[in-house]
Amino acid sequence: MPEAWTAHVLDRMRAESGRSGGARRVVVELLGRQDCCLSAQEIHDGVRSEGARVGIASVYRTLEGLDELGLVQRVDLGDGVSRFERIDPRGDHHHHHHLVCDDCGKVEPFEDSALEQALERVAGGRGYEVAAHDVVLRGACGDCRV
Repeated sequence: MPEAWTAHVLDRMRAESGRSGGARRVVVELLGRQDCCLSAQEIHDGVRSEGARVGIASVYRTLEGLDELGLVQRVDLGDGVSRFERIDPRGDHHHHHHLVCDDCGKVEPFEDSALEQALERVAGGRGYEVAAHDVVLRGACGDCRV
């Protein structure tokens, strides 16, 4: 799936703007390999550690373009930092929630079908049709609790 997402996004960017190389390509490729959300700074650090000479402004421009095209979603974990994760162009977005360590900042995705059922039951019992939801659990990770 990540390779298909990366190829689709680069094709779409090329069709929309006539460009998809350079900074755009390395940012998209890095996002394509991720299982969870990353901040612009984390993306910048990641592409730089791989040897790409990309400025932070280019990372932000790329993320803004991807967001406008509906190819990534912004994730707000309540700390004032926007994070981004890929959206499957076929609509098969891999839905998950996030565990956040308040000490070290580590973010981990998690899934729980019982939680999803409980959320549906709560919303339905109150007459709501939920279009989207986010669950963020905050605390201390195993490494920080030691």
